[in-house]
Amino acid sequence: MTDTRIDDVIDRALAEQRIVGTVVLISRGGELAYARAAGLADRERNQAMALDTVFRLASVTKPIVAAAALAMVERGQLALDAPVSRWLPDFRPRAPGGADAEIAIAQLLTHTSGLSYGFLQPDDGPYLKAGVSDGLDLPDRSMADNLSRLAALELFFPPGAAWNYSVSLDVLGAAMEQAAGKLLPQLVEELVLAPLGMGASGFYVEDAGLLATPYIDGQPPRPMQEPDVSPFFELSGIRYSPARATRPASFPSGGAGMVGTASDVLKLLEAVRTGGGPILSAGSAAAMLSNQIGDLVVTTHGPGWGFGYAGAVLKDPVAAGSPLRQGTVLWGGVYGHSWQIVPDRETTIVALTNTAIEGMSGMFPTELGAAVAQALG
Repeated sequence: MTDTRIDDVIDRALAEQRIVGTVVLISRGGELAYARAAGLADRERNQAMALDTVFRLASVTKPIVAAAALAMVERGQLALDAPVSRWLPDFRPRAPGGADAEIAIAQLLTHTSGLSYGFLQPDDGPYLKAGVSDGLDLPDRSMADNLSRLAALELFFPPGAAWNYSVSLDVLGAAMEQAAGKLLPQLVEELVLAPLGMGASGFYVEDAGLLATPYIDGQPPRPMQEPDVSPFFELSGIRYSPARATRPASFPSGGAGMVGTASDVLKLLEAVRTGGGPILSAGSAAAMLSNQIGDLVVTTHGPGWGFGYAGAVLKDPVAAGSPLRQGTVLWGGVYGHSWQIVPDRETTIVALTNTAIEGMSGMFPTELGAAVAQALG
């Protein structure tokens, strides 16, 4: 893919100092059609971005862990319709008003559990008051501690009644550990990373210097501190601990805790797009890319969107006011990432940056998606 519009989007984002560096990969028909590393992995050390740069993945973790969960479903270790309390008997948050509630595994995968994220709440929101970790912050927090804090709070709605982006994949990861009798990093390695050759990916690294240096939006973007907060709409802000990736005492966040390269992410997404082999059946792979929530509203995206087991699914481009193709599946990560799968064009796009949150939901991913859509025709 040689369309200069893609280069122009990257060059403009760098020149305008909206991002510090990026790796963009595009696969078409199973072949790598575009690959570019641009800008800097570490501006202060003048270290160039490289195709094999390792990033903190944030929510790009989610489709990886979702694939591992579905592999466990296929092995009979989990069941989509089973309550999470089967594996986490002490995790029984109540519905609004105090009524009993049961959260199904599928509701964790689709963010219809009634859970939330602290960064989607105001400063005095219940998760911040209770000290719940979003899986990005509070290094050395144990899973048991976080689940206990979370279980003590009421759900935002009865499970299945609505869609709300949430720590659901963290809870799912804990259930996976109990179901298999193995730690989540080991499960993900055995079920996804090793079969696909995702050798640069995992939950922890020994040295932060092995990772792209993270930045927070600004003119120019500023280096992320330890800890740090990025403004996010009029809410409490996204709380980060970059050091979390180097501290294995931190619980393995199934929603935000992994590190990896753009090429590793592309391997996972391409495996799902092409039918799941060698990690999933074709049925499970298709389920990851198809709407699983009926007519519930994906509040982060609005009308015209659904949600599968991997990310948001574009049901109606006209209703969504989107230039993207119907059936496109996409999501991102708050360290500055975005990805797309365009099934009917056999195309997958991975764009990892080190700039939060422009690289996830700013002009850069919007312009990049539009440029690719124009190139695809």
